[in-house]
Amino acid sequence: MSVFKHEELEDDILQDLMEEINELYEASEQTLIELELTPNDNDLQRALFRSVHTIKGDLGLVAFVPMISLLQHLEDLLDLLRKGEIEYTSNMSDLVLLLMDKVKVFVESCMKNGYAEYDAELNEAVIKIIAEIDASNQTRHESLLAKAVNLIEPSRKLHQDDETPSQHPVKLTRSGIPKDLSPEQQVDLLFFRELMKPIEKRVGYTEGRGDRLAKLAFYINELSDTPIDQAQLAVACYVHDFGLSFMPVDVVNKNSPLTTLEQNLIRSHVYKSARLLENLSLWDEARKIVMQHQEFIDGSGYPLGIKNEDICDGAKLLAILDKYDGLIHPKNDKKKSKKDAVIEINKVYKGKLSGYWLRLFNLGMTRILKD
Repeated sequence: MSVFKHEELEDDILQDLMEEINELYEASEQTLIELELTPNDNDLQRALFRSVHTIKGDLGLVAFVPMISLLQHLEDLLDLLRKGEIEYTSNMSDLVLLLMDKVKVFVESCMKNGYAEYDAELNEAVIKIIAEIDASNQTRHESLLAKAVNLIEPSRKLHQDDETPSQHPVKLTRSGIPKDLSPEQQVDLLFFRELMKPIEKRVGYTEGRGDRLAKLAFYINELSDTPIDQAQLAVACYVHDFGLSFMPVDVVNKNSPLTTLEQNLIRSHVYKSARLLENLSLWDEARKIVMQHQEFIDGSGYPLGIKNEDICDGAKLLAILDKYDGLIHPKNDKKKSKKDAVIEINKVYKGKLSGYWLRLFNLGMTRILKD
């Protein structure tokens, strides 16, 4: 590892630098989400270029040299994008955020310690890969971007074939009932599906909510390297709001702010929903998903306020899909388009929903909306 020791700088200069980097990082993150949905939007492409250009300029003012060359080559790449000479891809999004993360860690270390360690050989290897990308080798772009991302964060293990990998066609299942179920599982799932139909109607959901959630959950789940058991996920999608059927309709459908008593009443629905599966050992994982689907990774959810590592993957995925369906099929007239709903979830629930499952959700929705 190489060590960079910066010139003596006043604390407020470094603090201002860090604040601007954080602001630009958040702005870029939002821009990248929107680019996933509208990759040819030149305004968004230019905004991303400006953010990287500004960060590079800020680092130049304080002579944080080791990061400047990295950002210069990233800026050159985004310049090709804004000029229409190359196309935006999801791997490009990963590269931008990973390099910005490196910059943040570097600056934070300088602020805390007066110096920063960095891998000069790794930086040069990434720069060399980025420099290969130009308008003449479009078919190699995904491979090169994946190679750069994998160098920075090997755990990503992105596809690196010489040719651009073909995308899996977008194909949602016809129903929320998975294939290859045991006879007992099939009987239970069909029962839960029918049970929820009148309940959805009673609490004001648009018809077919369970099916919508399950079908989308299957699609997003298939994008994961460690998928959730499909049958357990399906049951959770159908019955997670079963407990709302025991709530006063005027409270469930109330548009004005809930009182503390009403909030506590609504929150108790997860216990009632989970209790439906309490004596069915076949669905223990589904019961856990149901019990935890209102938890947030920062511990601010309910009913137990548990955090990231204590929340099961099924609950993390269902939390995203539950909120998404609520935006595109609201009980009031404030309906969002699918694109706007994706953007709002990423913006409003940043730091609350699982970053891993949110990324797969974004990827899946990008493919669906392009279909």
